[in-house]
Amino acid sequence: AIGAFIVFCMAMWRKMRLNEFKDALIETAKLTVMIFTIIWGVLIFVRFLGFADLPGAFSDWITSLNASPLLILVCILLAYAVLGMFMDAIGMLLLTLPVVYPAVMALNGGEDVSAAESAFGMSGEMCAIWFGILVVKMAEFCLITPPIGLNCFVVAGVRDDLSVQDVFKGVTPFFIADALTIAGLVAFPQIVLWLPSQV
Repeated sequence: AIGAFIVFCMAMWRKMRLNEFKDALIETAKLTVMIFTIIWGVLIFVRFLGFADLPGAFSDWITSLNASPLLILVCILLAYAVLGMFMDAIGMLLLTLPVVYPAVMALNGGEDVSAAESAFGMSGEMCAIWFGILVVKMAEFCLITPPIGLNCFVVAGVRDDLSVQDVFKGVTPFFIADALTIAGLVAFPQIVLWLPSQV
């Protein structure tokens, strides 16, 4: 809100024309309507999931798999990477977390599990923090993942001398760095959990 107010004051100071102001308001209204439409759709979707007990069924299925919990978590993160190629980050998180979060918590042993009894070697509370950070990193990772990498399209739109392909080539080192960061967070959870564990 403070940032929007500062931008508004700067626009008035530079004598923004009425037509430009009207266009900015219309674009803002379009964006706001789109975001709230997504949120309402997700709320209806989550309500449906609750009635259908899909999160519980998915959790039961995940915990019944005869595989390493870490391998299952890596598969979930890879599914996020693939999903991020076709969806924006907010939509992806809002649609998947109501199903995936309970499954990961069940995989660890439940929300009230102690570190000694858990699959990932951390309490339920710490597992929730760790998984939350991993999912946020995956959402950021997907912002530069082809073909929908939203940040790449924004940069290409701002710079007339760059094509989208040039931007995707330019972000390759950051893509690799993000992938290594996520791998490090999975392999060494204490990178994420050191500070919360001090509280």
